[in-house]
Amino acid sequence: METTEGPYLNTAAVTSPVGIARLLQMTFGCTTFSLVAHQGGFSAMYGTFCMFVWTFCFATTVFIIVCEFTHLHSCLSLSWGNFTAAFAMLATLMSVTAAVIYPLYFVQVGCYPIGCEVRDFRIAASVFAGLLFVAYAAEVFLTRAKPGQVTSYMATISGLLKIVQAFVACIIFGALVNDSQYGKYVATQWCVAVYSFCFVVTVVVVAFSVTGKTALLWFPFERSVVIYTFGAVLLYMSAAVIWPVFCFDSKYGSPQRPGLCAKGKCPWDSQLVIAIFTYVNLLLYVLDLAYSQRIRFVSHL
Repeated sequence: METTEGPYLNTAAVTSPVGIARLLQMTFGCTTFSLVAHQGGFSAMYGTFCMFVWTFCFATTVFIIVCEFTHLHSCLSLSWGNFTAAFAMLATLMSVTAAVIYPLYFVQVGCYPIGCEVRDFRIAASVFAGLLFVAYAAEVFLTRAKPGQVTSYMATISGLLKIVQAFVACIIFGALVNDSQYGKYVATQWCVAVYSFCFVVTVVVVAFSVTGKTALLWFPFERSVVIYTFGAVLLYMSAAVIWPVFCFDSKYGSPQRPGLCAKGKCPWDSQLVIAIFTYVNLLLYVLDLAYSQRIRFVSHL
């Protein structure tokens, strides 16, 4: 009879602390979108975004559990450790966003006009959406790199910050397309170029890490990432100065919100959101630069 080197099924994929966290993610995610689809309801762009988050995270979590339980991940051309760490961080950010947006736009105290049953379903969905965020945050906490531990790059602070940087950039892009009037000045167009360049390069860094192709590059990937991060800090510093000047200085824009601006359709509001998240991403890149001095890339984990 033929012998095998180990068991066909990896029970640790569902019995370890990380495995239990993923089972909870799957349970909470399925419960959340089922409550919304059955009776809670959703509408408009915000509701569609929340449903996409819950279904996407559920499907990907099921995929990860199945692959680890059956060892199928060894057949994929992915750096599995980098992939799971990157997804856990992304899912944490997406789930917390949905957990804030859904109750903000769809939950109310009274029953009128949606009815008490629909209200109760929406409240329940909001509770499970919050639990889903906690489950993904728990996985990030459990899988993050510990001092002195050899681990995947995406599990390090610098790797996790890359996901947050890209996510914040998406928020900036959303505000840009919401009538931000960024094309009014060349200077604000420069800021858009900064946001776009840094976002693209950050996504490329994540993609190379997740696919495990960093060792195949003809240039030192680790050093290049540190140099890029330093460049991103300088670029975001320029945007952090230029954007507020050309949007909120009385010579070019408006220091205060115009009184006649409609709520949700005011360029000033979008400009303010962009300014805030520009400073957020600048801080993230500074932290990334500080942490990247002390890590080493491991592409095959």
